[in-house]
Amino acid sequence: MKEIDITDIGDFRIGNFSDKKNATGVTVIIKEDGMCAGVDIRGGGPASRETPLLFPVSDAQKIHALVLSGGSAFGLDASAGVMQYLEQNGIGLPTGFANVPLVCQSCIFDLSVGSASIRPDREMGYAACVDSEKNIPLRGNNGAGTGASVGKIKGMERAMKSGIGIYAVEHGELKIGAIIVVNALGDIFEDGKKIAGLLSEDKNDFSSSEEELYGIQSSLWNTNTTIGAVITNGLFNKTELTKIASMAHNGYARAINPVNTMADGDSIYALSVGDVKADINAAGTMAAYVTEKAIANAVKSARSEYGLKGMHP
Repeated sequence: MKEIDITDIGDFRIGNFSDKKNATGVTVIIKEDGMCAGVDIRGGGPASRETPLLFPVSDAQKIHALVLSGGSAFGLDASAGVMQYLEQNGIGLPTGFANVPLVCQSCIFDLSVGSASIRPDREMGYAACVDSEKNIPLRGNNGAGTGASVGKIKGMERAMKSGIGIYAVEHGELKIGAIIVVNALGDIFEDGKKIAGLLSEDKNDFSSSEEELYGIQSSLWNTNTTIGAVITNGLFNKTELTKIASMAHNGYARAINPVNTMADGDSIYALSVGDVKADINAAGTMAAYVTEKAIANAVKSARSEYGLKGMHP
């Protein structure tokens, strides 16, 4: 497989809005003529919008935008701005009365990093759409990853800064990439080596989130979530994309531990933006690979900020 830019996959665009002062933001993926999509949610505390659109039994065959944001459930307001932008540009499902944009969204909990009272809203969602016209995807402390953090099982004082990561590859005609916002309860690994997560008490080394989890006596707060999307030029329907999203979770399992807990809202969308015929097993395996790589990219791109130590200078 050969590494490529995620924008080489197809005719879609990515935009971001970053509220640096309040440590939150929005990332939007837009395809004006729509993209077929599936989703697999495994965490116990997701904050999401319009998820039933992606069920195989639902009538909608395409969505026009996917929004990733901070703000926990408050951040769902960002989609109102995305809807406004799309409608103003004539993008949506024709109904004979109005073009109705179909927009799905998932949010991370970043209220513990910056301001708990400033969350992604209509204006931030709209601004992310305007930014998508430049189509310059960003990594690290940007967009929905602005306030992301990892290794939080002992509280924010021993957590590390994370962010948004991107990785894409091609094999023959098939192209697939991942854009992941890493806000996990657990630790982050690359090729089996821990690279970020719960810090030791002196903050000079790592402690094990897994070992700490075994000693938990009470329920954890649902203040974590890793969210993202795999995007492919492979031609797949909603049912097949749901399976690809499911297989992409193997990338979560290889890169995050613990993962998919009741304190996380871990979600992965799979988006088809092309018409290349491909094997679903190959696509799902590639999806897991780019997801794993994007998770590492997210923490390796994150700068120290908001009192949290990051891997990037």
